[in-house]
Amino acid sequence: MRLVDAHCHLEVKDFADVGPVLERARAAGIVHAIVVGQFHGPGQWGNALELAARHPEFLSPTLGIHPHEAARATDEDLAMLDSTCARPEVRAVGEAGLDYYYDHSPREAQARIFRHQCELAVKLGKPLVVHVRDAHEDCDAILGEAKVSRGVIHCFTGDTDAARRYLDRGFFLSLSGVITYKKTEALQDAVRFAPLDRLMVETDSPYLAPVPHRGRKNEPSHVVETAKKLAELKGVALETVTEVTTANASALFNLTLR
Repeated sequence: MRLVDAHCHLEVKDFADVGPVLERARAAGIVHAIVVGQFHGPGQWGNALELAARHPEFLSPTLGIHPHEAARATDEDLAMLDSTCARPEVRAVGEAGLDYYYDHSPREAQARIFRHQCELAVKLGKPLVVHVRDAHEDCDAILGEAKVSRGVIHCFTGDTDAARRYLDRGFFLSLSGVITYKKTEALQDAVRFAPLDRLMVETDSPYLAPVPHRGRKNEPSHVVETAKKLAELKGVALETVTEVTTANASALFNLTLR
């Protein structure tokens, strides 16, 4: 089995010793993981770039400003984001987007910072990693305005209409452990609708652990359970899911897999 975890967070506050986490991932058949770099506050960007530099054969970083933190980002932070994302080892811009469920930042600030990152991704020719919750219409409109056609909707939890919207724009959909939960029929219908060659699997570690790990801290090794559920929903062999989703992640993020 060869799988890519297309989205994980491995911050020190959650994983003080990441070594055993990566060992368990390799033992489970994970060959690579996209580790998401996040803005935590003015001048603070977490450990994703440093961690990926220590494990370049297994981890590739992104960098972005989450909608929760949009109101806190200064012009200096945006300049830092621009210059850092231009570095070749940074594989994507984001996660960036809109979150109207929590509204931790005013929606105007969310939209402004999201537009900036959309434009940056287009300028750099890199994919955009999108976070969207309860904001599909506005998210799609901003993607269209910025002419973004290369990226992934991470932790996709929308319905078939939302899936069609992003697929038509050229995006991949990345699926988390949420697809293993009960009462997610609309999401599961969207998964059945979407072509397998436009899907990825992720953990969003340390969040959203799939069944049977739900309620515990998530980590990259658990992405296998999401892949199993995806195979069930699509009616195909697990080996098919692992092969196709790994190829999708490799193509989008320009990975060299070992």
